[in-house]
Amino acid sequence: MSGKFIDQVAVVTGGSTGIGFAIAQGLIAEGAKRVYITARSKATLEAAIEKLGEKAVAVLSDVSQQADLNRLKATVEARDGQLDAVFANAGICEKNPVGETSEAAYYNTFDINVKGVFFSVQTLLPLLKDGASIVLTASICSSNGMEGLSLYNASKAAVRSFARTWANELKGRKIRANVLSPGFTRTPLMDNSLKLNESEIAALRQHVEQITPLGYMAQPEEVASSALFLASSDARYVNGVELMVDGGLSQI
Repeated sequence: MSGKFIDQVAVVTGGSTGIGFAIAQGLIAEGAKRVYITARSKATLEAAIEKLGEKAVAVLSDVSQQADLNRLKATVEARDGQLDAVFANAGICEKNPVGETSEAAYYNTFDINVKGVFFSVQTLLPLLKDGASIVLTASICSSNGMEGLSLYNASKAAVRSFARTWANELKGRKIRANVLSPGFTRTPLMDNSLKLNESEIAALRQHVEQITPLGYMAQPEEVASSALFLASSDARYVNGVELMVDGGLSQI
């Protein structure tokens, strides 16, 4: 490893599994001093910390709840004072066919995927150093109309929009805001949010292999490496962009 994050402090929301966990793992491998990971599940947090080691700090937190975000901020402030990077990664993906979608489902998706991203960044912003980095996790669905996922698609389009505005709004502090938009990636989201069984996941994998130029479904580590790039000094002149990490699917 090249040590691109030596002595840096970062927060990764939704950092106990999937892409978020892989981001946290990569930060530590690259020399981070401390990585705060959040999740709504105590069990997944404990399992993640066991793997990540002493440089990781678990904070039980629901990004849709301001009180939880305030507690996260207080935890970081008390221990480290400042942050070098925030990865606003927490999100859900649930099916919602139009005509069959409840108001509760609407609020659940937007509270976590949109409100959660906005207030995670706003709450932690006072702790971010000048020249720090914000990386938002969206999806290739931010710019397509994948059937049965209108709420998810729209929520990720909102996330993409945040980065455009924040790149402009935070220019005085030289804080960069960029978006990571993964394609099909094998994460627990498929099991827990989309509620796919093994045969459905196998069928989806086969479909992805057929439609993606690189011919396979990504692993979380392959997506996380792009998030790390966006937060690193290698991307010091990259600001406000959406990086599609999808094996070329969105380009054809």
